[in-house]
Amino acid sequence: MNTTLADVFTVADTEEPAPAPTDAPPGLDQLNAALTVVDELPTVPGYDRDCGKGNGCVFGTSWTDNYTGPDSHNGCDTRNDILRTQLIDVRYKPNTHDCKVISGTLNDPYTGTTIAFSTEKPSAVQVDHVYPLARGWRAGAATWTPEQRVAFANDTASNLLASEGKANQAKSDQGPDTWLPPNTAFRCEYAQNYLAVAAKYHLAVTVGDVDAARRECTR
Repeated sequence: MNTTLADVFTVADTEEPAPAPTDAPPGLDQLNAALTVVDELPTVPGYDRDCGKGNGCVFGTSWTDNYTGPDSHNGCDTRNDILRTQLIDVRYKPNTHDCKVISGTLNDPYTGTTIAFSTEKPSAVQVDHVYPLARGWRAGAATWTPEQRVAFANDTASNLLASEGKANQAKSDQGPDTWLPPNTAFRCEYAQNYLAVAAKYHLAVTVGDVDAARRECTR
């Protein structure tokens, strides 16, 4: 029998909940009610994203097209699916059925800047997991089937966002409790997206995550 989130996590103390601000955005309180909230995420052994010989490959081959979910089995890898839908002025490598993106422009939500992407400097634009994979492992994904983890890692509908490479690297596997986008205008939306992914996949979030979302969305 699979371990449930209730078996793994202790719900955070709510003896003195803060009153909901009158200007809270629609849906934030409902979203919070659907979450498992903990003081901090536990250390869960076994996380190994590397898919080399002898490695765990716990979230499957990076950007595979072989998964269950939106844009799967369409002949394009997940990274190119994101680039071709979230960039503008996109150019494709010839004879790839409009799949292999070779250049485009990103209006980056994390920094609020415009970034030129090309295959000559691919690291300038990276694809971020809004709810990071390593964090997801600690928050409940370690109990999932391999197929569920691969679907989560390639969820183009809700968990993947093209972003400036440096911002993505700075974020790493953090949540809103310790990292927010440099672009202050996007912080509320980012935090809400993070919580929505957590609710969708029944992943735990921290008290700090929820506090950050409420703070950024009620300014």
